[in-house]
Amino acid sequence: MTAATLAQPAHLPRRMAVVVFLAFALAYFFSALVRAITATLSPTLLTEFSLNAQDLGLLAGGYFLGFSLTQLPLGRLLDRHGPKKVVLAFLSFAVLGCLAFSWADSFHGLLAARVLCGMGVSACLMAPLTGYRRWFDASTQLRTNSWMLMTGSLGMLAATLPVQWLMPIWGWRALFVMLGVMIALAMVLIALVVPQWQKATPMGVAHAVPVLDDDGSYRQIWRSPYFWRMMPIGFFSYGGMVAIQTLWAGPWMTQVAGWTANEAATGLFFINLSMLVAFWLWGMVTPRLARRGIPVERLIAWGLPLTFVVLAALVGLGAAIGDLAAAALALYCVCSTFVALAQPAVGMAFPAHLAGRALSAYNLVIFAGIFVVQWGIGLAVDAGRSLGLPSVMAYQVALAGFAVCSCLSWVYFLLSKPDQT
Repeated sequence: MTAATLAQPAHLPRRMAVVVFLAFALAYFFSALVRAITATLSPTLLTEFSLNAQDLGLLAGGYFLGFSLTQLPLGRLLDRHGPKKVVLAFLSFAVLGCLAFSWADSFHGLLAARVLCGMGVSACLMAPLTGYRRWFDASTQLRTNSWMLMTGSLGMLAATLPVQWLMPIWGWRALFVMLGVMIALAMVLIALVVPQWQKATPMGVAHAVPVLDDDGSYRQIWRSPYFWRMMPIGFFSYGGMVAIQTLWAGPWMTQVAGWTANEAATGLFFINLSMLVAFWLWGMVTPRLARRGIPVERLIAWGLPLTFVVLAALVGLGAAIGDLAAAALALYCVCSTFVALAQPAVGMAFPAHLAGRALSAYNLVIFAGIFVVQWGIGLAVDAGRSLGLPSVMAYQVALAGFAVCSCLSWVYFLLSKPDQT
């Protein structure tokens, strides 16, 4: 192959880096709010549209289906055109999706709008992470990834009690109209403060680094043993954590633990607050761990088994967990944050000119997992009920099946050769 070059721009000045981070974080806040709001709205939607568990799982999973559909073209677009242009184009579809959801009068209308929302916000994390790969140093990338996820937890926090408080005042349709307006305002901020993407430069330009010709394909990503090592835990463990956090935590509290809708909203608030604190702490400690030479893979290997212990307790106790349901679910989600470290690790395992595709490909794995687990748990619950199982036991069986899949993905991660990095 012939040689070409890509610009390797200098890192952003500190003040500008903070402003750029805040602009992207605001958009990601609203994308996370849109993602998680179905958990809080589930009692209302179940009643108003006469949905069953399978419908609810498909409705929530529709967001992640739309998200997944865009990931491969998104990676190419990010590497070619940069985060600013791409995220602005995509967010325009998110605005339309929010408005369509507010106007929907049937389950199919809701589902189509959720798919459109998922497609629209699908660049809200990948775009900044692609930019950070060039604009920030390695330790700062680990920190900003954790703090972007912290911002997402803040958005999910806003989707709990605040949404529950506003429901009697505005109704769920007006809430989605306001979400569309807020996303449009975030787009204006990004357009004003995010720098333009560096284009390819000729040989000899300062900071230019020679790279092989780039045909825009995912060939190097799919052939990477490291990517395949991280894939199953991304699909089941990371995807499953988000599936439970954004949907099934609510029904577990109401239909298994016997909580009211208001109590479940309070529980979701506590769960997302715990996640916010966890990601903030990861942002503080990961640069220090990196400087001490503690690899991400070791942290995942040590930390992920904690989730299996919590899942076993949830499955074993069932309705007996009672008032501790939110605490147990929060502990599960916090322990699952170990696997969130895999995402920036995958991005940094590839050259900067492949960062958009590497991150988007891994995000596709994660969000495909979210969709499968969200819908799969709903299917399993309905199947258990159709076989005559009590509702509580149907939920226990469904969660047990997910726990087995998550455990097997961790075993595969351990058995993969450490030198694959």
